[in-house]
Amino acid sequence: MRPGAMLPLIAATTLALPTLAAACAPSSPGNAAPAGKAVALPGSPAPAAASAPRGAGSPRPASAASAGAPAVPAGGSHASVPSPAAGEPAPAISAEDAEAILFPEDASAHQAGIDACRRGHATDAGAPSPETERVRCLLALRYQGDAQAAASATALFDRNGSVAGLEREHLMDGGYRGTLHLVPELPVRAERRHLEWTAAAMADIDAFVADLAAAAGSPSRYRHRALALRYFRSVRARTPSAYATGWTVAYNLAGSLHRSADAVRETLFHEIFHLNDSAHGGWSQAALSPIYDGIVARCGTRIACLAPYAPSETVVKGGTYYAFQPGNGVGEYAAELAIRYYREQRAALRGEQPGKTPFKCGPPENARAWSLLATEFFGGADRVAPCQDGAPARP
Repeated sequence: MRPGAMLPLIAATTLALPTLAAACAPSSPGNAAPAGKAVALPGSPAPAAASAPRGAGSPRPASAASAGAPAVPAGGSHASVPSPAAGEPAPAISAEDAEAILFPEDASAHQAGIDACRRGHATDAGAPSPETERVRCLLALRYQGDAQAAASATALFDRNGSVAGLEREHLMDGGYRGTLHLVPELPVRAERRHLEWTAAAMADIDAFVADLAAAAGSPSRYRHRALALRYFRSVRARTPSAYATGWTVAYNLAGSLHRSADAVRETLFHEIFHLNDSAHGGWSQAALSPIYDGIVARCGTRIACLAPYAPSETVVKGGTYYAFQPGNGVGEYAAELAIRYYREQRAALRGEQPGKTPFKCGPPENARAWSLLATEFFGGADRVAPCQDGAPARP
């Protein structure tokens, strides 16, 4: 679930260190803010990546792709490339990367267990264990003390290839909201629901992409597997809810958006879209800017004018539709469009009746944007019924 009509939404996307490209900072009703930046705490390693905060009442910052920032891998070899075409190897997180994701700052305290996972159950002394066995061992080590969380994290890895670990502690420049202190925290015990919601969301997205592929004219190029999931908590704050870079999504256990399984599912889809947008060379900037710029030139920030073009009903408090909030840019319009595509295709695949007129059946600009997104990321698949007055215009 996303916020309903006239509710503020917060945004997240990423700045890749060390370039720290500009993006908006945390939210407060109706304000845009300077670029968010992350800095290491004294005596601690610098974080791999940071982004503008995301929290209630804020505009979402422009994505790294639309800002021209390169994506940076968070833990090693799973580099920023689009999902493989048919016949190419599936993306995977190596055991070395899994160690970095699961033990970003406290590996020395767990060194005996980590070494045991490296040895595995091989008969020859010192022989490396298989990669998947080693990752599963590392997950059990990280989540020891909460058997249910360990089972959820392992099932997530087995099904989706993603590793649920920890963010590094760091300070984030949140613009006018000040400096945010982000600390690592596992989703265990009282916070275990966040891991369970994440696992359910990733399973839903897996099924969605697979089911949609049956209607696709060409292979899907939307990577949704083998992601690094890094959990943290913001100290005395609820922003950012999430941010993403380099096939990594960081998730705030105190995030204001994370109130239900549906909200988490759509937040993760939104962040994963930003990763794919960036991996496709900043696709939204090149493909959707003419459409987006034309709408903004015609309507400015006038809600009545923008209403037919807005992919979601979300309005920033004191501002305009989130997709067109000044400072958000075309990357956020694209991410909101991706959410609308996900919602409508998912409903169609489930045989559910749409709650409103399909987005593509609005103005011609909607149909063009819809078709461009479907073609780029989902092989052109469209299970939503044709518009009553005929098929939507093609780009």
